[in-house]
Amino acid sequence: MKERKQNILIIGAGLCGSLLALRLGQRGYNVSVYEMRPDLRKTDISAGRSINLAFSDRGNKAMKLVGIEEKVKKLCIPMNGRMLHDREGNTFLSNYSGREYEYINSISRQDLNALLLDEAEKHENVNLYFNKKCKSVDFEKTTALFQDYKTKDEFIEDADCIIATDGAGSALRKSYYLGKKFLFSFSQDYLTHGYKELSILPAKDGDYKTYKNALHIWPRGDFMVIALPNLDGSFTVTLFLSFSEGEYNFDNLTTPERVNEFFKKEFPDALELMPNLVEEFFENPTSPLGTVKCSPWNYKGNTLLMGDSAHAIVPFYGQGMNASFEDVVEFDKVLDQNLKNWEAIFKTYQKNRKPDTDAIADLAIDNFHEMKDHVGQSIFQEKRKIEMALEKEFPNEYSSKYSLVTFNEDIGYREAMLRGRAQDKAILNMLSDGVISASDTIKDILIKVKTETEAILENDRVAGLH
Repeated sequence: MKERKQNILIIGAGLCGSLLALRLGQRGYNVSVYEMRPDLRKTDISAGRSINLAFSDRGNKAMKLVGIEEKVKKLCIPMNGRMLHDREGNTFLSNYSGREYEYINSISRQDLNALLLDEAEKHENVNLYFNKKCKSVDFEKTTALFQDYKTKDEFIEDADCIIATDGAGSALRKSYYLGKKFLFSFSQDYLTHGYKELSILPAKDGDYKTYKNALHIWPRGDFMVIALPNLDGSFTVTLFLSFSEGEYNFDNLTTPERVNEFFKKEFPDALELMPNLVEEFFENPTSPLGTVKCSPWNYKGNTLLMGDSAHAIVPFYGQGMNASFEDVVEFDKVLDQNLKNWEAIFKTYQKNRKPDTDAIADLAIDNFHEMKDHVGQSIFQEKRKIEMALEKEFPNEYSSKYSLVTFNEDIGYREAMLRGRAQDKAILNMLSDGVISASDTIKDILIKVKTETEAILENDRVAGLH
């Protein structure tokens, strides 16, 4: 398909939209990006949204594709593992991998988004427009209706194709759903828990108040607090808590005294680092956590959903941004096939990509339960010790489920999920049955784990589970 004369309209200039604009600009397309919010390079628009994110190998694959890997690296703080905090304030560092070169990074959403916008704007064929809210998309005519936030004027833009990267509340997806012109499947499932952003400010000397190079977790069974480091010495803290269930929940944390009581009882060491807790708790919004799945992602050959607009996930695998960035990589691979038209491109992209985005959505919910509860259990900690030892001793022969998902960017999320779940099942079953123990030789454990994993995978295949 001829690329250079095509005009592409992108709705949404967030992380996925700005990366897509940059890549399509590099490929020679004429790209117009419309964003409802102000330009984040000129104003703070965080408004209680996560201001830092976990950036890992799948996301970095996209940065390599567009040639800005080194620029992004300067924005990163390596996190080698999870620092677990119990109620007494004791800590335990659980590495993400037995291979020392494998780690994830904390990165500022705003700084990364700004970098991507700057890089996209370097291309004369890419134009960015802010304060322009998309109200609806006429996917039959390939036009989008926008409203200017300042003047309130409405206007229509057209293009050869429209790609929506406008997040979980996507205007294009809403138009698909309301248009009823074709069979469109859509689900939006919320957890019983929500989240609230808080912070640990830097020490007076500007240094970090607690260990810098880890993702801190305070797991408490039904709820948890996590903290990620920022370049300025602060940590972004997130409380994940039920809206209405349990002794403490968002519905009954209504007074400063009650909030202090909750943190003093459950997170005393975190409370010591957060003199600004109460003020932030009542200033910042409480937000829901949901998973979006839908199909198809495209209509004919003129519109496409990408990123969170197609597959929003909960944040517990640290893969939301990475999955959206990987969308662009996978889309780019399809463009390289030189298919005859947009319809063929969009259909091939969805066929290749959807099984993996469904898998990471399910894995993210699994990890929610793992982080708030399982990481504090002795059998889980024993499993992690064995996996760390296997990865250290046999770096080319074994990868845990977490490593398969996070560090093995050359295999899809679905393959990582199937193998990872089988391995987890194998190790936990053998630990509880006494078939393996931490005192066995590591080579014997590897042989038993591999054998049992293959047996579980084969049973699942026979049962038609994959």
